[in-house]
Amino acid sequence: MTDTIYAQASARGRAGVAVIRISGPGAFATLEDLTGPRPADRTAALRRVRAPDGEVVDHALTLCFPGPASFTGEDVAELQVHGGPAICAAVLDLIGGRPGTRLAEPGEFTRRALLNGRLDLAQVEGLGDMLAAETEAQRRQAARLMSGALSGQAARWREALVRALAFVEASIDFVDDAVPDDVLQAVMADLEGLSADLRAAVKGAGIAERIREGFEIALVGAPNVGKSTLLNALAGREAAITSAVAGTTRDVIEVRMDLGGLPVTLLDMAGLRVTEDTVERMGVDRARGRADRADLRVFLVEASGEVEQLGVASQPGDVVVRAKADLARARPGALAVSGVTGAGIRDLLAAVRQELEKRVQASSGISHRRQAVAIGRAAEAVDQGLAQIRNDRPEIGAAELHRAVRALDFLVGKVDVDAILDKVFESFCLGK
Repeated sequence: MTDTIYAQASARGRAGVAVIRISGPGAFATLEDLTGPRPADRTAALRRVRAPDGEVVDHALTLCFPGPASFTGEDVAELQVHGGPAICAAVLDLIGGRPGTRLAEPGEFTRRALLNGRLDLAQVEGLGDMLAAETEAQRRQAARLMSGALSGQAARWREALVRALAFVEASIDFVDDAVPDDVLQAVMADLEGLSADLRAAVKGAGIAERIREGFEIALVGAPNVGKSTLLNALAGREAAITSAVAGTTRDVIEVRMDLGGLPVTLLDMAGLRVTEDTVERMGVDRARGRADRADLRVFLVEASGEVEQLGVASQPGDVVVRAKADLARARPGALAVSGVTGAGIRDLLAAVRQELEKRVQASSGISHRRQAVAIGRAAEAVDQGLAQIRNDRPEIGAAELHRAVRALDFLVGKVDVDAILDKVFESFCLGK
């Protein structure tokens, strides 16, 4: 029999209200032991929480959600108690004192929802992203994933595959009654379209992953061009040491921020120049490597043609800005900024945000590498199957299409996922 598990589902610490969740076959009996007759299903009722000796521990709102129409698919009871740490600890101790109950493991409520068919694996990953979301863009992307947008798309892809498989296998089973050429051509056209859809989804996965993890923006320039001063102005604090001495910054300094709902990490690095100082040279090499790998580079320059001298290749979408706008006037229409006075910072952020939003439009909503790998395998199998069908080897083609179906089943957690479940749930809290 499945254990009855319990945990505090709201954040620890002092709060106005704390939610304690119980799930499993003994959930309702446990609630009744603590509060008396349970309320009507999905109806909140105020009850006294009593210890075995009759002492009133707290007053709580109680709710009951019968399975399978609950979050976990099991009977679920919730108590909304006053959020003092001592009250929560006392109520949890009372629940834990009942036979057959135990404290939930991290993510165990959600794991039970997966095993009971209330969520699929892609939705579970969306829930994890929802809990970790720090910006509006992350929240929206996670909400789409959790609501089943990717799962629904996977179901449509799978349906198209099964339909094509039916015709291919019919041509094998009924070889004497050949499938008409126009039907076979239509099947191959459908498979071509499906392959294109799958590959487009994988192509957009990189941007979705950046939305989830954050875009890296490198501040690139020569020593003393004002990178650290600009970083401090953008961060609103002294995140980096500034000095008139060239070469002050040796390591990469990272500052996370919310840029109009988009998560970004600003990178301040060593000024790029040729130097005989061994430590500074290490910093310069590290800076060039991080700048090359960044999603976007902001080049701070004091003169035209300076970008080419820095040793970092400019890529499409990068932003070039005139530094130290408080000391020198930029040419009309050019982007200029001053970390000292704040002049031009709003225009710089607008330019960066416009470029990132342009990239976000290409996002496919596939925000986890596991998802992209599964869809990539499905696309590869479809292409292989299509090639075999064209070469008049329908048996091998059908086997490849079956492989594509299994890849899509893996995407939503229907097969071969036991090995990755611990990894998926390791970031979940006890109450989830």
